[in-house]
Amino acid sequence: MLRSLGNEPPILADGRRAPDRREVSIRWLSGTFLTGITSSILMGVALFAALDGRQQLAIPAEAYAMSDSGKHDSAEDQVTRGGRLVPTAIASKPSDRNVLEVSTVVRDGDKEVVRRQPFAHVKIALATKRVATESYPAFDPLAIFSADENIQPAANRTGAIYGSDVESEVSLKTVPFPAKDVPFALAGSMSLDEVEANVRSNGSVLIDGNTQLSALYYVDPRRFATDDTDVDLTAGLAARIVEENMSVSAPEAVTPQTQEFADDIIPVREDTPITTALINAGYLKADAGDIAAKIEPLFGSSDLSAGDVLRIGILQKGEQAKIIRASIYRGTKHVLTVAENDHGDFVAGSEPPMLDAIATAFDNDAPITAAGRDLPSVYDGIYRAALSYGMTQEMVAQIIKLLASNVDFQAQLKPTDSLEAFFSVADENGQATADSELLYVNAKFGDTVTRFYRFEDPDDHSIDYFDESGKSIRQFLLRNPVPTGIFKSGFGMRRHPILGFARMHTGVDWAAPRGTPIIAAGNGIVEKAGWDSGGFGNQTLIRHANGYVSSYNHQSAIVKGIVPGAKVVQGQVIGFIGSTGLATGPHLHYELIVNGTKVDPLRIRLPGGKTLDGDALAKFEEERKRIDTLLSDDKSKQVASKD
Repeated sequence: MLRSLGNEPPILADGRRAPDRREVSIRWLSGTFLTGITSSILMGVALFAALDGRQQLAIPAEAYAMSDSGKHDSAEDQVTRGGRLVPTAIASKPSDRNVLEVSTVVRDGDKEVVRRQPFAHVKIALATKRVATESYPAFDPLAIFSADENIQPAANRTGAIYGSDVESEVSLKTVPFPAKDVPFALAGSMSLDEVEANVRSNGSVLIDGNTQLSALYYVDPRRFATDDTDVDLTAGLAARIVEENMSVSAPEAVTPQTQEFADDIIPVREDTPITTALINAGYLKADAGDIAAKIEPLFGSSDLSAGDVLRIGILQKGEQAKIIRASIYRGTKHVLTVAENDHGDFVAGSEPPMLDAIATAFDNDAPITAAGRDLPSVYDGIYRAALSYGMTQEMVAQIIKLLASNVDFQAQLKPTDSLEAFFSVADENGQATADSELLYVNAKFGDTVTRFYRFEDPDDHSIDYFDESGKSIRQFLLRNPVPTGIFKSGFGMRRHPILGFARMHTGVDWAAPRGTPIIAAGNGIVEKAGWDSGGFGNQTLIRHANGYVSSYNHQSAIVKGIVPGAKVVQGQVIGFIGSTGLATGPHLHYELIVNGTKVDPLRIRLPGGKTLDGDALAKFEEERKRIDTLLSDDKSKQVASKD
């Protein structure tokens, strides 16, 4: 039976009345209003904190690629809560000088001594304004090519780069294993009980890191069990305890395409436009102009003042680099920052975290790049730069001699010319001494790159410098035996100036004042030194290796000691310019004879110097790879250093 509920008003008691649905509760309205305001404020504060005040700017990810994922046990790699996983990186511009502690091995009698020695690695931009810190010899081409046969080769004080690092001096002695008449008493064979005792005592430590060796499982664990203890197959296995609320992630493999962020610190040493400062620092002209155009409206000027510091934020990926932020500091005081936002536009930004490199930007006092018209000659540039970087005059002279066949020292330096060297030093100050030795040179002049390594041939213990393929950097024969001479006549048919008819000119004429020294084109043995009745006057013939003979004619005099059978070395003075025989003026008629045939000395393809092969080449390859790896590691370490 259904009963109607009716529509009567509710029954009220105690004087209360029914609520009016049209009324509004002031208490409820106030509470709702306050709750909304509080929620909005909290959300705004949280959003502001999350963006760290950068309402419009995207925060660039810092480069994990700068970390060394292979070193997890050092104190520097321990991660603490609240700390940065990766410190801010400085742009990959290696500092121009670094002193390394390197382990080398030197033979001392029948022993090999391994010790740590300091070496300096320098990379020098030659096109800079430098004042000579000390006097050096003036350019003399004869001195560059000359050689003194009485000078003995230097002893190998540095030795070879050792493959492993040592903490102190170590002596190694290698003796042949005594196959006969063994002086040691032979131990008897182990009994079965002794074998079991060894397995029982050592079985539990047969591990490889945190993993038990699989070979141990081929042994029955109960085979060597005792009543007290068993062989513990899990001994040595490590457990890793992870703190609560801590995330553990595997490191990302670093590849050439890994994206990384870096800061490039550019000190401004003289008033200069922003664009020029960026171009001088190595940026493309288009990129420099674009970022300068973004800075100028906010900075109010297109020029930087001496003492300013320009900080460029770079996002690098492989060979590509993109500018995403630029800041200007006046000393250490922040003046301006522009950065790229999420839309790719550059807008004003807040000051990025301070770097120590900004305060020390002028500490190295690097020289200012000079304009092309103000650059010195190659010869002066090498001497001034190398001496200012701690090399000795003897070491620089050695570099000059080694580069003489490939470099024009009287030419003017180019802005891109550079010199990289690796040499032993006395201490951490990086200053070379008389005992220092040059191990590696990489010279770039224009489009010509010359790279060579020092190596001691184990067969004859001779020390020389070789290129990457093991060929001596020294020329087999010089094409011009008169370094100061002027080319006058080439190889080929011509009208003889005295005889008056055409005849074959079988050599090359180099003119110079009477008495100018003539040097030997290469190492060899004198075959003839005296008067030639055929019109060549005073003539010297030198026989070289592999069928090569060089001929020097019309000399005014022959040096004492240059007689048949005498040994000469490349660059040794053998005579003087003259006009003896059928000659109209003082000059040298230079001929090159190969297997009895006269050839053009300027056009023939001459063989190189000594070439390593066999075991010597294999050892050279090992030494070269050690040096390359060492310098490559040095560069990678410098990427994150503060210049």
